[in-house]
Amino acid sequence: MSRARKRWLVAGGLLLAWLAVLRWGNDVAIALEDDAPSRSHGTPGNGRLENGKRLPSRGDNFRAYSSLGTLAGRNAVHHAVRNSVVDAYATLATTRPATRYVYAETGWPSGGRFRPHRTHRNGMAVDFHVPVVDAEGRSRWLPTAAWNQWGYGLEFDAEGRLGGLRIDFEAMAAHLLALDEAARGHGLRIEVVIFDPPLHAALFAAEGGARLRQRVRFSPRAAWVRHDEHYHVVFAPAG
Repeated sequence: MSRARKRWLVAGGLLLAWLAVLRWGNDVAIALEDDAPSRSHGTPGNGRLENGKRLPSRGDNFRAYSSLGTLAGRNAVHHAVRNSVVDAYATLATTRPATRYVYAETGWPSGGRFRPHRTHRNGMAVDFHVPVVDAEGRSRWLPTAAWNQWGYGLEFDAEGRLGGLRIDFEAMAAHLLALDEAARGHGLRIEVVIFDPPLHAALFAAEGGARLRQRVRFSPRAAWVRHDEHYHVVFAPAG
């Protein structure tokens, strides 16, 4: 065998190994987690987390924003938050099987400073990218890649449109209602949702929006960066 062929075989093997790590690395990390419950300390803006648990990379109707992000551990939360997120997606897989959901960043397994975010420090906050549909009304995965900052660099207009995509406000309302219900079952509540205030009216006007407005508190103020391509959900203990 020639040296050139050997080099190509080695390069191909390394590439396949790297792709396998990207595909299953988060799954392996989850399998290696211990059973100790999570403990959240402080606040999302000034706190830490013990025994954080990673969210799964994908499911029947959802996926993570980035394989690199999940491999690095940027998808860890308190165990009750993880259970709430997974249970909500399971509910939606039955009630809205055609809808595709993408979750974004959460925090480190040990919490603490989480650049470039100002919060996400105690395992009780999750970013969810907005569900979208195309011009024919078909649910699509929100495009997330390095060149659009894994979805965070996308900019929707005042009507929730971006090119041939538009925010599926009905699917978003259904998700938040399912998340609220699941959280209650795990001893939590949704403390606040941060979403671009000019888009609130369209969300509350969608099917399920009026009920959502009654059950979940939305921050009326704009965040330090516009939250139009994602909604930031903060959980807290129930009671």
